Amino acid sequence: MNVSSILCAIPSDVHQSPTTYTSLCAISNMLTASLYYLAGLAAWVGVIGTAAQSIITDDTEFYGQSPPVYPSPGGIGLGDWADSYTKARALVAQMTLDEKVNLTGGIEADSYTSCSGIIPPIERLNFTGLCLSDAGNGVRTTNFASSWASGISVGASWNRELAYMRAVGMAGEFRTKGVHIALGPVVGPLGRITTSGRNWEGFSNDPYLCGALAYDTVQGIQSVGVATSVKHFIANEQETNRNPEGNVTAVSSNIDDKTMHELYLWPFQDAVKAGTVNIMCSYNRVNNSYGCANSETLNGLLKTELGFQGFVVSDWWAQHAGVATALAGLDMTMPYATPFWSSNLAEAVNNGSVPESRIDDMATRIIAAWYKMGQDASFPAIGQGMPGDLTKPHQRVIAKSPSNKEILLQGAVESHVLLKNINNALPLKSPKLISLFGYSAKSFDQYTPGSGGWNGGQESLAPADLIPNGDDVIHTQIAVNGTLISGGGSGANMPAYVSSPAQALSLRAYEDDTNMWWDFHSGNPHVDQSSDACIVIGNAFASEGWDRVGLHDDFTDALINNVASHCSNTIVVFHNAGVRLVDQFIEHPNVTALIFAHLPGQDSGRALTSILYGDVNPSGKLPYSIPRNESDFGALQNETKPDGIYELFPQSDFSEGVYIDYRAFDAKNITPRYEFGFGLSYTTFSFSGLQVVAVEGTDTSSYPSMPIVEGGRGDLWDVLAKVSATVTNTGSVAGAEVAQLYVGIPNGPVKQLRGFAKPVLEPGEATVVDFELTRRDLSTWDVVAQNWLLQEGDYAILVGSSSRDLPLTGNLTI
Repeated sequence: MNVSSILCAIPSDVHQSPTTYTSLCAISNMLTASLYYLAGLAAWVGVIGTAAQSIITDDTEFYGQSPPVYPSPGGIGLGDWADSYTKARALVAQMTLDEKVNLTGGIEADSYTSCSGIIPPIERLNFTGLCLSDAGNGVRTTNFASSWASGISVGASWNRELAYMRAVGMAGEFRTKGVHIALGPVVGPLGRITTSGRNWEGFSNDPYLCGALAYDTVQGIQSVGVATSVKHFIANEQETNRNPEGNVTAVSSNIDDKTMHELYLWPFQDAVKAGTVNIMCSYNRVNNSYGCANSETLNGLLKTELGFQGFVVSDWWAQHAGVATALAGLDMTMPYATPFWSSNLAEAVNNGSVPESRIDDMATRIIAAWYKMGQDASFPAIGQGMPGDLTKPHQRVIAKSPSNKEILLQGAVESHVLLKNINNALPLKSPKLISLFGYSAKSFDQYTPGSGGWNGGQESLAPADLIPNGDDVIHTQIAVNGTLISGGGSGANMPAYVSSPAQALSLRAYEDDTNMWWDFHSGNPHVDQSSDACIVIGNAFASEGWDRVGLHDDFTDALINNVASHCSNTIVVFHNAGVRLVDQFIEHPNVTALIFAHLPGQDSGRALTSILYGDVNPSGKLPYSIPRNESDFGALQNETKPDGIYELFPQSDFSEGVYIDYRAFDAKNITPRYEFGFGLSYTTFSFSGLQVVAVEGTDTSSYPSMPIVEGGRGDLWDVLAKVSATVTNTGSVAGAEVAQLYVGIPNGPVKQLRGFAKPVLEPGEATVVDFELTRRDLSTWDVVAQNWLLQEGDYAILVGSSSRDLPLTGNLTI
């Protein structure tokens, strides 16, 4: 028995007074975590180094790589949870064992509702049950809802206020539909793998930007009384082999402690700090322990280190064991309690395999979240607007609201990033003839309940985009059946209508007496030489369930070059669900403008047209980098597949540590085509007057020492320094600029994003932007001390308009 086991193996009745026990157990786990990881890694390296090693067939080869952290710490009602916990404990005390167990697993209810998951009511205690439903970009599988700009588009906006307003608007639709828990936002995948199929659901592959926007999204959604389910915890960075299949396990994300804290845990920490009441554990394995059975990540990182007071729900069918998952910190399984829990969980309590205190904690966490959201009073009937079959008679529940129209449109507008604009190509100036080309310009051909891809964001896929290959399917990179408003899978949403670019441009042509030609199909269309502008609109599709097969496609690249060879003013637009390479055409002298629209939602065409004509000024910035070639990403371009001795246990080694995206490009001296944080405007801005001031009287000792609050130790959020700079609009039109603050932390990457602000300025107007740097912002994770280390030394302070355009430099000394 190890030290952790001795200190943590105590009677279950200690749950009644958990504070001292939890601290003792946590300390022991901190001391043993690094030792377990190193020991496991050493054993693992030994396996790798064995010459002519045969295929590994036994999971015991990997034991010890994820240290055990037991028992699962009981929730104690930290901070503003206190009242909810008092109520929850009182209600749970009245429940039978079977009633408590019934809270922990979903039931089959597909016949009458399209809720993704259902927890049944306990009518005698006035518990109304729970509807959990997809997803983080708007309510799915219903009608009378909206298609909001996707997570990647929120990232491109760099606009915290807009992120909050979007969240409030989305939550209103969830609530009206009788949905208690919105299954989002997504902060994992973070975006380690460039071709990962679900990167578009999240905000950015930078943990700071992702975490800040997640914080505002959680606060916005939960302000309406709808719970967030922040997902997927943790290191869920690829779709390939995300689930076990046959005799092949799910892929293991093998990640060291420092990288875990500084990259992948960071945005989850922000979400917990924001007060999320639910976290969803992931499909993949972490250091060869399944995400929903990983005691180190659930009991250790989430419930102990971050002080998480809410409950953990599994991703759908991500539970692969019964007793083990209960003890590891899973509180609710979806979509169904069977086969692992249900009556089996009650039996495990009765035979002593699971202490009833663990069941009490699971139930209390779930009920406390229900109370904290105020869902015990005046919440709409469970799933009232989520009919199981829209083609059959059902109650019509209209969730979309006129008050959200401007937010939807602004979200679509700020989704767009202007990357190239030469020869004054944009904005358009009273064109007499526009030629419009490309498959993503038109709307998709079919959108009815039950039609192809109708509730999974795959309406734009054509039959040719999915090519049968035996038992498998070959996926193309594009969706040729129409414009992309979201990516595919459970993160998709439901448009009330679709404003396609073709439709919006046609309306503008009518208003301006402009002529139009169009061809949405040909790869080498005829081009009228008298065209004032030729607009080519393509896309880059991605979906849950598979990873992208590339970062550019030959058909679209050829289409662009073919049009540009006949048109001196070729404007290129992409609806892209992630990174899209452009070097195959970007240097063509006739390609005068490039816009990445991302996934703007239902107002896509209106937003694009308003930007093309200068009705609004583009202000989006890239939430990732665009390199010149795939090779610039190295091994992080594509997913890890089963291979060699790991054919049955695929292993994805996060050996790059914290060096992904711009951190990696900086370290390797790689110049991207367009850097992280880059985006053009129709005006110009200047930066001046940098001020860096250390806050007097603050504690700058090496480690934080205050008690744990939601999100970690309380003094992690102490402000240690303040930075300010002046931003001036030096151009001729009003516009918004994203002022970005980067910090060079000693012994770390050259620079890391640590602040941003987005002022709107009239021509000639100047404003001062202010940033606060917390202890957490300036710290690095110490794997020995198991704490955030604030180092003595000089910290570079850099401010500007992108990660490679930082005209203001200063210094902070700790």
